[in-house]
Amino acid sequence: MSYTTILYNIEDGVATITFNRPDKYNAFNDEQILETTRAFKDAGRDSAVRAIVLTGAGKAFCAGQDLGDVQERNVTFLEHLRDNYNPLILQMRKIEKPIIGALNGAAAGAGLSVALACDLRIISMKATLVFASFSRVGLIPDNGITYYLPRLVGPAKAFELLILADAQNRIGAEQAVAMGLCTKAVEPDVFMDEVQATARQLAALPTKALGLTKRMLNASWDSTLEEMLDMEAQLQEAASRTEDYQEGLQAFLEKRPPQFKGR
Repeated sequence: MSYTTILYNIEDGVATITFNRPDKYNAFNDEQILETTRAFKDAGRDSAVRAIVLTGAGKAFCAGQDLGDVQERNVTFLEHLRDNYNPLILQMRKIEKPIIGALNGAAAGAGLSVALACDLRIISMKATLVFASFSRVGLIPDNGITYYLPRLVGPAKAFELLILADAQNRIGAEQAVAMGLCTKAVEPDVFMDEVQATARQLAALPTKALGLTKRMLNASWDSTLEEMLDMEAQLQEAASRTEDYQEGLQAFLEKRPPQFKGR
């Protein structure tokens, strides 16, 4: 599959999707949004892919929406969000493989929303999270950030970050980790090595079980305890029928490391 605005490669069970418009700080145009969505679909369907990394080329992770692209096409906000961003965010959440957001540089606006839709975020020490000041231009936050952010930092902090957007809303790497927005911060010279090591670690785990776990975590936000207990019982039964469970059990009995195949 060929792409023009992103890079896509697979190695050691890890698919790496790279925003590749560095001259625009990887700001989204329609083509980049659609190609990123397609890349996630490709990764989800490919049995050779057991973990996914999303990152950016050049200095930025993603600077948000390319405003020039939207103005040229003269589309409504409703059309733009429903036809472009919403399918991307939904695709990221329903794919039953772990996604690491590798924040190599600034993540702002829609770029930050997409970063928060990843399962884990590893941030470079030189990177920042930029909360766009939507309220200062009479708009609202979008692209799923009002769903993810309060679940990561709590509703009061989310309100502060989204409504009181000013110079203080540029969050550095160490602060992002302290707030629970990122898993860990890494020095730039070893950043991608650390990201790929974490991705390979995830790729070596039982992929089906990870996918079922992600499904349950997604459901837990809107379910009762009774519903989650029942879902756990049903999906535990499904997990017990995988080849990886049999391998894990045999490895435990033989006192050796398991060799999971993602099946």
